[in-house]
Amino acid sequence: MQILTLVLLGLGLSLQAAFAETVYVSNEQDNTVSVIDGATLSHVGTIPVGRRPRGIGLSADKQKLYVALGDDNRIDVVDLKTGKVEGSLPSGEDPELFVLHPDGRRLFVANENDNLVSVLDIPERRIVNEVEVGVEPEGMGASPDGRFVVNTSETTSMLHVIDAQTLELVDNVLVGTRPRVAQVSADSRQIWVSSELRGTVEVFDAETREPLAKIGFDVPGVPRELIQAVGIQLKADRSRAYVALGPANRVAEIDAKTFKVLRTYLVGQRVWHIALSPDERRLYAANGNSSDVSVIDIENSEVVKTIGVGRSPWGLVVAP
Repeated sequence: MQILTLVLLGLGLSLQAAFAETVYVSNEQDNTVSVIDGATLSHVGTIPVGRRPRGIGLSADKQKLYVALGDDNRIDVVDLKTGKVEGSLPSGEDPELFVLHPDGRRLFVANENDNLVSVLDIPERRIVNEVEVGVEPEGMGASPDGRFVVNTSETTSMLHVIDAQTLELVDNVLVGTRPRVAQVSADSRQIWVSSELRGTVEVFDAETREPLAKIGFDVPGVPRELIQAVGIQLKADRSRAYVALGPANRVAEIDAKTFKVLRTYLVGQRVWHIALSPDERRLYAANGNSSDVSVIDIENSEVVKTIGVGRSPWGLVVAP
């Protein structure tokens, strides 16, 4: 019995070590960030931030959390050791999503109300440039090789490509209606863009911007107008892609080589953004209308937990 107990205890410790990640969730209506422990899959804390938190991301050293505050026109900086806001950074008007450049020094911020992408120098704590893009910019992505940054503009329905060194706008690509999210693959060769109103995802060659695929979604029993593509996550080896389908209350899994939809997962209400764990064994989904987070076990293809958080969870990020 003692040996069995020790074995079970050891197994428990191994499982906790395997899922030692922490999930941070921005709650748009509560002005907070919820903290989820990956080992226990429980809500373990709440961090007060400014008004209307949406976009959320980690610093290069994973010690700070950046939170875009749409109603305060700034980005709060949370010290993850203390769990408190230590200061803020300028962003431009109504920041929504942002991306950290691979240099670890610059944030590229989509400012929804002034049709600009702000370039923020983090150590200097100032905006060093602004790039004019389309109307209602939202989605932001950066190529892992550091060469370019992409932005989507909702009303203009365009993908904008920005040279990350010269900060010049080098291309505008017409995409599906109301594009929400853009993600660049880990090899910097593809750009994936979601269209909320078309309910599709388009894939482009990052170098030529030529279209490679358009992916549609069909969910039995769900009206076509409720299938709205929003958040995107790509595995590092580009074997799988995951897409949040908004009011359809589903997350789709896609073979990212053939662009075929493999399955959908039933999650909470109005799933908006999604995030992979660092080891890519789990996918977390923020469900805005049910105020919870769904946990998808990717290896076993099943939803394993629903965790209550604050009101209107919007964005999320997973820290190792």
